[in-house]
Amino acid sequence: MFPGAYVLSHKDGQPEHLFQHILPHTVSQQRRFEAHLNVTNFIGPPMTVPCLIPTYQWTPVEQPDVSFSPNGVKGSNRKRRRDSHSQNDLKRQCFGSPGPARNGNFTSKPAAAPVTSRETCSSYSSFPTCTSAASKPGGCVPSLREGSHQSAFPPSSVSDKLSQQILDLFHAYEQQNEDLEKKEHCRAALQRDIQTIFPSAQVFLAGSSLNGFGTRSSDADLCLVIEEGKVNHRTDAVYVLSLVRKLFYTLSYIERPQLIRAKVPILKFRDRVSGVEFDLNFNNTVGIRNTFLLRTYAYVEKRVRPIILVIKKWASHHRINDASRGTLSSYTLVLMVLHYLQTLPEPVIPCLQMDYPECFNPKMDIHLVPSGPSNIPAFVSKNQSSLGDLLLGFLKYYATVFKWDKHVISVREAKTLPKTYCKEWRDKFICVEEPFDQTNTARAVHEKVKFETIRAEFTEEAKVVMRNGEISPTRFCS
Repeated sequence: MFPGAYVLSHKDGQPEHLFQHILPHTVSQQRRFEAHLNVTNFIGPPMTVPCLIPTYQWTPVEQPDVSFSPNGVKGSNRKRRRDSHSQNDLKRQCFGSPGPARNGNFTSKPAAAPVTSRETCSSYSSFPTCTSAASKPGGCVPSLREGSHQSAFPPSSVSDKLSQQILDLFHAYEQQNEDLEKKEHCRAALQRDIQTIFPSAQVFLAGSSLNGFGTRSSDADLCLVIEEGKVNHRTDAVYVLSLVRKLFYTLSYIERPQLIRAKVPILKFRDRVSGVEFDLNFNNTVGIRNTFLLRTYAYVEKRVRPIILVIKKWASHHRINDASRGTLSSYTLVLMVLHYLQTLPEPVIPCLQMDYPECFNPKMDIHLVPSGPSNIPAFVSKNQSSLGDLLLGFLKYYATVFKWDKHVISVREAKTLPKTYCKEWRDKFICVEEPFDQTNTARAVHEKVKFETIRAEFTEEAKVVMRNGEISPTRFCS
């Protein structure tokens, strides 16, 4: 996975032998000793004895060195950081089999003991992910410091009762700035703690918490990036997350860490301080890329966020918004709404990947992704349909117009693609293209009965809204 690194094998033996391969001769004995203690402390069952690592003392570090920003990091800063690296810094980290935890490769950066209490983390008052380069003038996407505030909607968007209902529901359920800040504090603390065993690790907040479509009750998705590149999820991801889980047992602010060995393995846990549930994946960097693509769509046109949030609430209430139970994921629902808004005779939103390919380049360094769309202006649409009209149009489109058996939804190209007989689309009931890796985000819908239920809900809701001219709170909210 990581070229140039020493690959662990079952013949490597004990950690003492491994460090002869991992660390160059120029690394000091003290650094070897610290790295050795860190890895051996997290091998085997959850620790019941104190770590053999010095007590952690938090020292403020200059912001660019410890976090990412949704507005990115300037190229010159990245160059300076690269230039400041010693020739002896190890630039690759590699992982062995997912069996009994053996070892991991480390950079030559000295490691510190993990934080065992969130009290130490109260010093993260500067909201680390939000403090680098500000958006350029004209950009529509707010920085995290600005939060999710939007200016007033034009009268044409809320000119009827249905539209006002949608807007009221949106304001009642949208994620607040304080909700995001709680998640960010935990992310910052976790990054610092994980860096005690993987010194080059970065933890990114992703998903609905950051893309503009989260609610007050949304869980948080995190992506652990140690070295960008493809990952063998059956070996590397499970191995790394197993080590992180052992670390979590030593952190007093984390509870119930549980490793889910799915196609994309995740480590589920709860932050005791905020009560927020988290899902941590390893190197699933496409999730970071699509987070900032969706975040740009969320703010490129004012009507996008209310429509999507209300549709998510509706789908959740009708139990068709749970990929683990064979229905639609929230991500798939968002893409379905964006596709509809893109393909109207007068589009409500543009195709960002076609109009700004340099901002959403799938090969862009992952640390530059947050700054990619920072200068994209708001889209001025000729379509002035109200929120109510757009909601009804969305329901009718998927109830009567869209050909589920013939078409693939593509937000990347702002159109439907013909459903081919390739493995990704063959025998799939719903086909929604992931904008970066072109996989099917709706692959969880693999039972015909679940597909028929989803389609029936669209048809029924379109009839109800058209007949009543309003939405029933009992049909949209749990």
